Amino acid sequence: MSSPYRVERDFLGEKQIPAQAYWGVHTARAIENFPISGTPVSAMPDLIRAFGHVKKAAARANLQLGALDDKRARAIMFACERLVAGEYHDQFVVDVIQGGAGTSTNMNANEVIANLALEKLGFEKGRYDVLHPNDHVNASQSTNDVYPTAVRLSLWTGIDRLLASMARLRAGFEAKAEEFKGVLKIGRTQLQDAVPMTLGQEFSTYAVMLEEDEARLREARALIQEINLGATAIGTGINAPAGYADLACQELAGISGIPVVKSKNLVEATQDTGAFVQLSGVLKRVATKLSKTCNDLRLLSSGPQAGFGDIKLPARQAGSSIMPGKVNPVIPEVMNQVAFEVIGNDVTVTLASEAGQLQLNAFEPIMGWSLFKSIKHLSNACLTLHDHCVTGIEANHDLLARRVRESVTLVTALNPIIGYEKAAMIAKTAIATGAPIDEVAQALGILTREQMEALLVPEKLTEPLRLAN
Repeated sequence: MSSPYRVERDFLGEKQIPAQAYWGVHTARAIENFPISGTPVSAMPDLIRAFGHVKKAAARANLQLGALDDKRARAIMFACERLVAGEYHDQFVVDVIQGGAGTSTNMNANEVIANLALEKLGFEKGRYDVLHPNDHVNASQSTNDVYPTAVRLSLWTGIDRLLASMARLRAGFEAKAEEFKGVLKIGRTQLQDAVPMTLGQEFSTYAVMLEEDEARLREARALIQEINLGATAIGTGINAPAGYADLACQELAGISGIPVVKSKNLVEATQDTGAFVQLSGVLKRVATKLSKTCNDLRLLSSGPQAGFGDIKLPARQAGSSIMPGKVNPVIPEVMNQVAFEVIGNDVTVTLASEAGQLQLNAFEPIMGWSLFKSIKHLSNACLTLHDHCVTGIEANHDLLARRVRESVTLVTALNPIIGYEKAAMIAKTAIATGAPIDEVAQALGILTREQMEALLVPEKLTEPLRLAN
């Protein structure tokens, strides 16, 4: 009867490893050392695929440079392709939060790839005398260049998805801006009535804000494509053959389809995490502006009887266990909460980057995890806001029209037509009597109701004056 365990060794001693596990002794020690979040690296499939790309590129470069023989290199590449295909991700069992600058994740990858390669060659798991996780899978590499490279690849992939989600949400706001372009309302500053505008103008701003942030996100993504693969431990390239860094980078770009470029200075690139800080700052910007937009949606839909009531959000669920019929703005609320998380993650990334020392920043795991969560949650929240809220927003036409007619803010628009003194007289009388503006203007003999009616159109109230030459 076969044993349910196999024995593996490192310089600290022996450990029993489950016989069916593709991970080995280094991963087992990490499981013991880092019971922190309860979330394994398998929760980051983009990162695992990125490791597959990086290790495959390294094997191809090593094969061409003579650092790996053909048989081992091809077995390693086969194993890497399985990871890229989404297989064996459950074997990445170390915690996402870990000490050691990502060494545990890199060793987890090395061991899984080694044992998959051994099976491909016809050997049992753990036969490291045939193909070794460090000597062969990790040849010409270090955690310090492999881990940050894989993190950058995974972030690139996540940013692509976030950009697509933001574009979808932007299109939703653009559609509403077009739908509401003729709907007059009263704009507000400092929560007080200001001047007339259209609901379409209000919604167009949300689309523009997203478009601006998409551009900023693309700029931040460009910084992510610079990698330090080939730097090995600190950037000097020690233990890697001459030409390896350039060749491995070229192979990685071809394999992954991501336009990575080798950093001009590998020593600098190995210790500098500024690109992560930049990306996190842009994600905070995106989150902050989306949260502001959702604050607006919640205010504009408040009521429905005792609040602003300018718009109606689609009802998604019962809003209270005690108040019958109450419906809450739960979709904007969830975006708000994602924004709070992203802002907190930005603080984490900032502190982790600042805490780097000398030739390495040991805190990239928490930076990578924080950025991964921010990107994923923002992406999901954008789709949720579009699908379950924005597409179903309705204008409260009757209420908005009544407010425009009754609002003393109309006198600001009348000022260039009838003059300041008459406009002020209308405003003062309307405030004192509570009568609508059109009635007051007619009663004072300043404008007839028909003349007022002709002025109550978007092009007269919401656009710059067209003065005669």
